[in-house]
Amino acid sequence: MLSDNLASAINDQIQFEYHSAFIYKSMQAFFESEDLPGMANWMNIQFQEEMSHAEKMFDFVCETGHRVVLQGMDTPHHEYASPLEVFEAALGHEQIVTSRINALMDLAQQEKNHAAQIFLQWFITEQIEEEATANHIIAKLKRVAGDGRGLMMIDQELAQRTFVPIAAAN
Repeated sequence: MLSDNLASAINDQIQFEYHSAFIYKSMQAFFESEDLPGMANWMNIQFQEEMSHAEKMFDFVCETGHRVVLQGMDTPHHEYASPLEVFEAALGHEQIVTSRINALMDLAQQEKNHAAQIFLQWFITEQIEEEATANHIIAKLKRVAGDGRGLMMIDQELAQRTFVPIAAAN
């Protein structure tokens, strides 16, 4: 069902999704150390989502008769100057993910692999939401411009986020 080329490209994305999860876990650790539990919660949910994305891709590759080959990962960045810098880094990372998912779709279209295109469409839609959410939080953080009360209100808002497993989200 998948060419070796497409299976290899998705395999690379699986690795990137796992690494993305650890980037968000590192961001969670930053917020924990800054006593911003709501923002830490938000990043932990991002971690869980990225892990579930990797697992969804992992299962897809296995179901198509290919093997997933996991590799080592680099240590994620862990020092930030402010919550705004963290969320700007998260947005930048999501933009890279979007680019990579789009490249996978381009490859699936080039190979006329309809099953892979249908599979990847979910991720394309997910990336629209990921970038929009990060942009929304960045706008709020810029609006409060370091005001402690505003920052605490945003932190309380982000504490309300819960993880919704992919199966329930589809």
